Amino acid sequence: MKLSTWRLASKFNLVFLLVFAISIAGAGAIFNAILQQQARQIVTGNARLMMENALAIRKYTSKQIQPILPTDHNGRFVAQTVPAYSAKQSFEYLRKQYPDFFYREAVLNPTNPDDVALAWEANIVSRFQKGDEKEIVGMRDTPQGRYFYMSRPLRVTEQSCLKCHSVPSVAPAAMIRDYGDKRGFNWKLHSVIGAQVVSVPVSVPERMARNVTALMMGSLAGILLVTLVILNLMLRQIVVAPVKKLAHSADEISKGNLEVEDLPVNGQDEIAVLSGSFNRMQRSLKQAIQMLDE
Repeated sequence: MKLSTWRLASKFNLVFLLVFAISIAGAGAIFNAILQQQARQIVTGNARLMMENALAIRKYTSKQIQPILPTDHNGRFVAQTVPAYSAKQSFEYLRKQYPDFFYREAVLNPTNPDDVALAWEANIVSRFQKGDEKEIVGMRDTPQGRYFYMSRPLRVTEQSCLKCHSVPSVAPAAMIRDYGDKRGFNWKLHSVIGAQVVSVPVSVPERMARNVTALMMGSLAGILLVTLVILNLMLRQIVVAPVKKLAHSADEISKGNLEVEDLPVNGQDEIAVLSGSFNRMQRSLKQAIQMLDE
């Protein structure tokens, strides 16, 4: 009888790989869910920082640029004096580092038609006007895919804003020439006139989560592979080698060879107990045959 040294190891490896596959699948699903949540929190945090930056730019423009920069230059309206313009332009520079993020100042009655709130943005502005919500977060479907968005209300907080947006008669003449006198007027101090909106594709946090999950799963697979190699070496040394000797001795005895050497008995584990019992059985069998021969 020939015993393959890899027979036990193969069964062990099969069980280990099965457990490994189930563990990897379960861990991957759990890690991905957790990391997606964390990625969304990171994206949300970045969106908040971008909004705060836009507000800071608006305030800086209102308090330090408007007082010293004329609104009329050679008959043209100087857009750089407008806080909203400064905020949007600074965000375009920021997008060079964060190209997946988009910023809008959606206004119900803007001076610049490019800032007119879309239908879904108008619904957000309406919610801000009717309630006390300070922030609205949600998802929306677009032809380009699903987007995550964060929005905050835009309020008229500075009296200086009403120089351009109260009534056409007090607005800068250059602004009237460039944009007309039909839009962007009748704003009231402290009223909500629009919303800041930062949007980012849902695929961004999902991609972040997938990348980190793949890295973690690769590291875990590497660790388990090393563990499998070490366990195989230990299995061969502690289990397979003694069992192979036991099988060889049993095979020899079955062929009538009673002069096989005793198996080594090291320690007090199950293999040692089995080897000791086999040695006693061999001696007892040898004595019994000798007694029959007499």
